[in-house]
Amino acid sequence: MDTTPLDRTAAVARALANPARLRIVAMLHEGELCVCQITEVLKLAPSTVSAHLLKLRQVGITAERKEGRWVHVRLSEDPALAAWVEGSLAALEADRRIAADRRLVERLRRLGAADLCRLGYEKALAARGKDGPAREAAGASSTSHESSEVTS
Repeated sequence: MDTTPLDRTAAVARALANPARLRIVAMLHEGELCVCQITEVLKLAPSTVSAHLLKLRQVGITAERKEGRWVHVRLSEDPALAAWVEGSLAALEADRRIAADRRLVERLRRLGAADLCRLGYEKALAARGKDGPAREAAGASSTSHESSEVTS
């Protein structure tokens, strides 16, 4: 466990020194997400997403809550870490990938985590119907997220 301010600062800097983890932090800035939603945006294996989430949780940047079979992740409320998050996000303000992630997260929030986690992206869209906002995201690939429901 990091015991000094120097050690903690270095650990937080290491945790944020990864594009996938920065993308996760940017996604969570707008609010809590289910692990399956994060996995859908990153297009990474559930085990890889879980490893990134573990690193963020270990340094206190994120917190989790379990709801049934699903794990929901949010940014922590630690004011010292909020400064790191805000500084990182300010540097990413004009990044196209972060902007694209934000748009996809908005669509996934409307779709709902339960259907996404249970069915996968394409099947959840089909189950919802062919309404306008949800169909905009139909170009994304479908993946199953059953294995991402629980993280260690």
